Amino acid sequence: MSDCIFCKIIRGDIPCAKVYENDKILAFDDINPMAPVHVIIIPKRHFSTLLDLDAENIDLAGDLIAAAQKVAEIKGIEGRGFRTVINCNAEGGQVVFHLHMHVLGGRKLSDELG
Repeated sequence: MSDCIFCKIIRGDIPCAKVYENDKILAFDDINPMAPVHVIIIPKRHFSTLLDLDAENIDLAGDLIAAAQKVAEIKGIEGRGFRTVINCNAEGGQVVFHLHMHVLGGRKLSDELG
């Protein structure tokens, strides 16, 4: 999707502070962090929301989880703990309509963050 900000990041049109990347996933630091560690994990293929995953591409959910584990290790929060969040649609808090997962950590998180 040409006007999607995350697609522009994937293409390299917009720079990011890359944390992790493989052939299916890109992870980068959030530009407006809500915690000391706040990383966004996106699939390189555009899906607008979590609801767009179906039987043919459900393995992407596992790829996001594996990337979250890797990001937690890279950021040194795997032993202390972290939160993962996938917002879905406007009432679920989704602002950018490209499927993405937040990894939050680096301090004790309150319920207000989720």
